[in-house]
Amino acid sequence: MHPILFKIGPVVIRSYGVFVAVGFFTAFSLLYGEAKRKNFYPQKILDLELIILVFGILGARALHVLVNLDFYSKNIPEIFLIWHGGLAFIGGLILAILACVVFVVKNALPFRRTADFVVPYMALGHAIGRIGCFFNGCCFGKPAAQPFLGVLFPGDTVYRYPTQLYASFALLCIFVILKSAGKRSHVPGAIFGLYLLLYGGVRFLLDFARGDNPVHALGLTVSQIICVFIFVSGGLFLLFLKNKSC
Repeated sequence: MHPILFKIGPVVIRSYGVFVAVGFFTAFSLLYGEAKRKNFYPQKILDLELIILVFGILGARALHVLVNLDFYSKNIPEIFLIWHGGLAFIGGLILAILACVVFVVKNALPFRRTADFVVPYMALGHAIGRIGCFFNGCCFGKPAAQPFLGVLFPGDTVYRYPTQLYASFALLCIFVILKSAGKRSHVPGAIFGLYLLLYGGVRFLLDFARGDNPVHALGLTVSQIICVFIFVSGGLFLLFLKNKSC
């Protein structure tokens, strides 16, 4: 675990912030590059990236603070120190989608085609950002069944599942699957629906190995409860598209 990469005088460069920034930059650069190559509303895609960045971070931070309200109610300044870690991706996903829907409708863009175009790169950026969670030591796993299955973080006494790396690998696989599916003939919106289905399912399963989130109803975390709705929404959306194409 290396939460601090290096220091330059009073300036502290944190691994979490660096990987999140690299994730955004990589995903947005590739997305914009593809938009220019395919002439798919490149200027609007650039605007959309800014909306995803702003509302994604706001939503992710808001959900993290709400889930950990006990801590933040006693440490108000920490709410604004996001480089210390603490972005609940699902909150960012929901708020970013809502903001994007408003933008797409306002600018008369094809919603389903735009969603298909964007979501694979969201998975890629998220995969890179999760590496920052590993270096920061947040989003850690439960004690591993066997030491060789886990990682011993500095200051810890037990080997834990490296759930951050599991998530990163799973998201990278989702990116590859979505890009591969996008090369085949498909109903507009199918890639977006597939993303909801895959991410909702993967995150739901991974949370069983997480050791940092408290459980609530039915022994599930808040993220898992939300992921049930994301997974079902993805499935219903794909079913709707299938029936519509018949």
